[in-house]
Order: sequence, then C-alpha cells, then structure tokens
Amino acid sequence: MKIAVIGGGGWGTTLAILLESKGHEIRLWVYEPGDAERMLRTRENTAYLPGVRIPDRIAITTSLADAAKDAEAVALVTPSRTLRGVASKLVADVGPALGSARAIVVGSKGLEPKTLLRMSEVLAAVLHRSLHGRIVVLTGPSHAEEVSRRVPTAVVAASRDPVPAALVQETFSTEWFRVYTNDDVIGVEIAAALKNVVAIAAGICDGLGFGVSTMGALLTRGLVEIARLGEQLGARPGTFSGLAGMGDLIATAMSRHSRNRRLGEAIGKGMSLEQALAATTMVVEGVGTAEAAVELARRCGVELPIAEQVRAILYEGKSARTAIRELLTRDLKAEPRAVTRG
Repeated sequence: MKIAVIGGGGWGTTLAILLESKGHEIRLWVYEPGDAERMLRTRENTAYLPGVRIPDRIAITTSLADAAKDAEAVALVTPSRTLRGVASKLVADVGPALGSARAIVVGSKGLEPKTLLRMSEVLAAVLHRSLHGRIVVLTGPSHAEEVSRRVPTAVVAASRDPVPAALVQETFSTEWFRVYTNDDVIGVEIAAALKNVVAIAAGICDGLGFGVSTMGALLTRGLVEIARLGEQLGARPGTFSGLAGMGDLIATAMSRHSRNRRLGEAIGKGMSLEQALAATTMVVEGVGTAEAAVELARRCGVELPIAEQVRAILYEGKSARTAIRELLTRDLKAEPRAVTRG
C-alpha cells in the first residue's frame, strides 16, 4: 500500500519504520524543513528517536501534497493542538485525491483546547463527510522508543466501521506490534487523553518521594475518573479495563520514556511548569489536556479530583504537597463495586 505518515516526531517516525518493514510504500511528512533535511542526510531522527535508522525506502518530504498523493491510507501523528491546522492544510493541498484513502488513521492523543473535541471529532470537522466513516483511532500502551526497536507491543484500532478498523489492523500488525480492533471510539479517546493527566500526577508523586502504595492508589482512582467521564459521554465501561484504558495508563504513568511522568516528577521536585517544559523539546500532551479535561467534566457534571488538582498545580501554582494532601483528606466514602463507577 501507499501510505502517508503525517508528522515527523518520534511516534510518526516509528510508525513509518514499522509500516516500511512490511513492504508498504511510505512517505513521511515533516513540518520543519531543517528537520527534514537532517533526516534525509543522516537517515535518523536525532531530535526524537536517536539511534534508530530510517530505512532508505522511506521518502521524507515537507510537502503535504507529495506525501498524501494517491495514498491508500493516511496516518496523522501530530500534537493534538496542531491537528486541526495540519488536517485543514492537508485537505486544501490534496483536495479530492484524499478520497483514495481507505483509512484515515489518527495517532494523536488529547482534547483540542477551547472546543474540547476528541481527535477523531476534530478530523470529522475538517474532512469531507464521505471520509468520516474511514477515521480510525490508533492508541494504546506504546512508546516510540520501544516500538522502533521492536519491543513487543499491543494497541487498539478503534472505529465505528469495522471495515477500516480491520484494514488498519492488518496493515499495522507485525510479529512485535499486535493490533486489536474496537468500536468504542469515545472510550479509547477519552482514556488516551486523560491518562496523560494521571501520568503527570504519578510523576509528581515520584518527585515528592512517595512510594508504590501511593502509586497503586493513584492509578486505581485515576482509572475511576477516566471511566466516569468516558461513560458520561457514552463510552462502554469495559473499554477502561482494556489496552486503551488500564494498559495505556500503566505504561504512561510508570515508564521512563513517558514525557508526562517526567514533567510531573520535575514539578514534584520543585520546578515550575515553565522550567519543566523548557527542559524538554517534546510536546507534553497532559499539560493542555488537564485544563481541557476539567472544563469538559464541568460541562458534563462529572467530578475529576485528580485532574482538578493537577490543573491547579500546573496553572495556579498550587503546592504539589498541598494538592496531594487535599486528595487524601477528601470526604471518606465506600469504594465502588466496579472500577468503572466511582
């Protein structure tokens, strides 16, 4: 298949390498001309994926039209805040030719600022109605640093239509990268977005010197929050005990590769948000999602105690120790019978 991968960060580069390993014809779109030139010259994404060679067969371009021309599948892997702009330019540059794509895959995770839309909803707002049924969300516990080195990984391809979901499953699956299908798009996207916020909280706890007992409680209650909001929006409870829910939450909150956890740890050790962000060249999706998630929850009449405290730490300068203490001294209550209702 001819496949366009839109986004030259670590995950976009990784997916391009993975797809090329299966014999697909890959064109990788990179936003910054300087990054594209360097990747062409060195065949390595030194900024986001050092030490991993980009096969010579992968075409690297800064032209969306060249990347997506006659593509049978398009994978958009950009930061959540830029997805609308990139997708809009893609539609403008490629035009009707985009209709040849049998699947439009979104690998971005988060909620769009201001609109609070999920990533598939952002794409639906930009793409022609005829393409809406071809949108597939690719998500789950996966880190570019590991997948690019063929560490065994399992993810989810979610779509309301089983046909494009099955196509993505077949196209992306390898001996080390297993893809399951799912039709609960709302559930997997809410889980993908909010797990980054809980991962920041997990990093804060590490930075404060707390232990595994704290982490166990945080992740359990964090999953309750994620499921509570997701179910209110129409998601299935069972989704949150699967790869996109529990699996991705554990991977993001515990991994040394997680930029969200690392940022939280820096803040727990005393850095300000500005200092922590300045220390990384990568986008930390949980920062923007914390504010968006709290606002979305308020509109839905749902309580998200952990996300609310993370937002207060990030945007109001609240003491991390004070925030954790307030979480522990909330009104006492019984634990719910099911993790998906709390």
